[in-house]
Amino acid sequence: MSLITTENLNKTFTRGDETIQAIRDLNLSVEPGEFISITGASGSGKSTLLYILGLLDKPTSGRYFLQGESVENLTDTELATLRNKFMGFVFQSFHLLPRASALRNVMMPLVYSTVGGGVLSETEQRERAVAALDIVGLKDRMNHRPNELSGGQRQRVAIARAVVNNPKLIFADEPTGNLDSKSGRDILALFERLHSQGVTILMVTHDQSIAERAHRQLVLKDGALVEDRHGN
Repeated sequence: MSLITTENLNKTFTRGDETIQAIRDLNLSVEPGEFISITGASGSGKSTLLYILGLLDKPTSGRYFLQGESVENLTDTELATLRNKFMGFVFQSFHLLPRASALRNVMMPLVYSTVGGGVLSETEQRERAVAALDIVGLKDRMNHRPNELSGGQRQRVAIARAVVNNPKLIFADEPTGNLDSKSGRDILALFERLHSQGVTILMVTHDQSIAERAHRQLVLKDGALVEDRHGN
């Protein structure tokens, strides 16, 4: 069974008297364990597609199935539960809480996490967050706030936060966009390691050299999927 399936997905925005077609008639299947890059010119619909697939936005029309189940009639609470259970998110601007330590930032998704129907204790939350920071090589910086970390380290904290719930899917929107080339390579190596452990990754990038490291490359143009090629 496909992890993600879309059928004739469309998304339109209204800006004044203008109607913008951000996504048009997009059909897509994503299999478990894929590493997919999404590229295209600015305004091609890359981030809009990622946000729809990540249940952060809703399509104007069309259907979206997650693990064979339609998500279109789910409530906001049900969507939030699915995101927390199955998905992790990494953004270009990190989206960390500035006054919280790296450890506290990584613990945030666990506040709403349940195991066996019960909420995790703070001790369990801490243990999981420390383990996630260890995965990204920042266990020794867990008590530092974001302004005490480099850009690459902040993105590592964001990745630790994304993986702390052991998600099946990670959505990354320009994860190397604010980083120098060495930090960008390090972050990509982290994604490749996570992928090798079975995590499905969908990554928006404008950098073709990074896109080509993915095993499958989607290219959007004016909201339409114009290329779907496999490599690596």
